[in-house]
Amino acid sequence: MRILVTGGAGFIGSALCRRLVRDVGVKVLNVDKLTYAGNLASLREIDGDPNYSFLDADICDRTAMEAAFAAFRPDGVMHLAAESHVDRSITGAGEFVATNVVGTFTLLEAALGYWSKLDASMQDRFRFLHVSTDEVYGSLGSDGLFQETTPYDPSSPYSATKAAADHLARAWHRTYGLPVVISNCSNNYGPYHFPEKLIPLIILNALHDKPLPVYGDGSNVRDWLFVDDHAGALFTILTRGRLGEKYNVGGRNERRNIDIVRRICEILDRLAPSSKPRETLITFVPDRPGHDQRYAIDAGKLEAELGWRANETFETGIEKTVAWYLSNEWWWRPLRERLYSGERLGLIKAVEDVE
Repeated sequence: MRILVTGGAGFIGSALCRRLVRDVGVKVLNVDKLTYAGNLASLREIDGDPNYSFLDADICDRTAMEAAFAAFRPDGVMHLAAESHVDRSITGAGEFVATNVVGTFTLLEAALGYWSKLDASMQDRFRFLHVSTDEVYGSLGSDGLFQETTPYDPSSPYSATKAAADHLARAWHRTYGLPVVISNCSNNYGPYHFPEKLIPLIILNALHDKPLPVYGDGSNVRDWLFVDDHAGALFTILTRGRLGEKYNVGGRNERRNIDIVRRICEILDRLAPSSKPRETLITFVPDRPGHDQRYAIDAGKLEAELGWRANETFETGIEKTVAWYLSNEWWWRPLRERLYSGERLGLIKAVEDVE
């Protein structure tokens, strides 16, 4: 099997590439334009494997995408390339529209052109998996779960562009017959996570005795999914999912942000003791604009139809994650020194009323 993965140098994409090459044994072409969040060091363990190859290209480049399809001749596409950090979308929405919307359109067009010229047997085998987020659904109240039928209600520029991309993918299936499947996942965490996101940011700030920023009062709730579990779900959906359907992927691990931060502090105090409890570093900061209160995924369709189950609980996953960062300074230190040192992102200036 030959799979073209977009965004394979990112956090989830690199976990997927490692799993496909190392554990499943398929041939992978990783297409990534290596933005700040793309890191080839995350693929070190499969670099040089005969089943793995890398192409430095932008999914918005139609010519490059058509050439990649023609040369690699994939049996499937797993589309993960995206601008993904909500805070960055608040002050730089244009890049999110370009990559997440225009890029998805360009990739769909290239895939359609390639698929339409395949013989019947190869057309039947081909699949296009569009990987998305639970943030397209908006915010939940204190109870209830996101289901595949939940109406879209995005709050941030990031989630709005991902919602647009979801609609494009489904439209290319309904209009042109492209064999598309869509997945929507909850918050991922685990090794090789760029340190702008909550869990790696807290781990690294705590290691360096820096403030641990918590938005608002820390009551926002997310459902957490270990990244390797997600990678397994994606391959299951690609190979066994029903065409035109969407599948929610979640870990059934709801946690408040403040509880996540405190748990990381407890683990670090045990594994890497400091002169004072890390919890004393917690600093509450003004909330993110448009911050959704709660996300929670109902993964019942994926579990019942395709038999997928998450292997990690949050407790086992967060222990593995903290231990990984303690043991892999070679990976994260260059990022902290050259690309992102932990500063607050997504701040916007107040707009004064004009009478």
